[in-house]
Amino acid sequence: MSEGPSKRKRKFAVTRRLLLKSKLLKKAAAMLVVEGEEKEREKERVVNESYPPLQLSGMSVQELQELCKELHRKIDVVDETRYDMEVKAGKNEKEIISLSQKIIELKGIKKPNLKRVKKTTDDMLGACTETSRLTKADFKANLKTVKKEDEKREEVTDWRKNVEAMSGMEGRKKMFNAGQ
Repeated sequence: MSEGPSKRKRKFAVTRRLLLKSKLLKKAAAMLVVEGEEKEREKERVVNESYPPLQLSGMSVQELQELCKELHRKIDVVDETRYDMEVKAGKNEKEIISLSQKIIELKGIKKPNLKRVKKTTDDMLGACTETSRLTKADFKANLKTVKKEDEKREEVTDWRKNVEAMSGMEGRKKMFNAGQ
């Protein structure tokens, strides 16, 4: 049951992996720098081939004016294309922003997880019949009746009799005894 070296996956130590990773990152950074320099050189080469340096010596004023007019026309064409590209890029950016906002809005609405409720067959059949609805609707019938205790109410009497009874020394004595 010994596995061959082709089937077994080698594991490196953590320090070894970190060392390899750092070396790879350094190599990639160096390659990016070299690639950037190559792109700059290529760009300069293409510009030099497309637009050779101007030979202004020995030209008359008339020829220089025509050359300037021609260069202005070329600049106008380039500016128009640049403007068109900027407008298209702006529209695309606005569309990207609106679409990303729509995505955020759609993700923001989360539906709650519904819980399963076990129902017996009697409950399911009972929900379809009208008699079960009537019995369930009369929920007050199953409640226990509770008798309320009546608070002791003082009888409403004529207030004049009460004032006469409380006046004088006897009335004050009754109030003192009632407070204790």
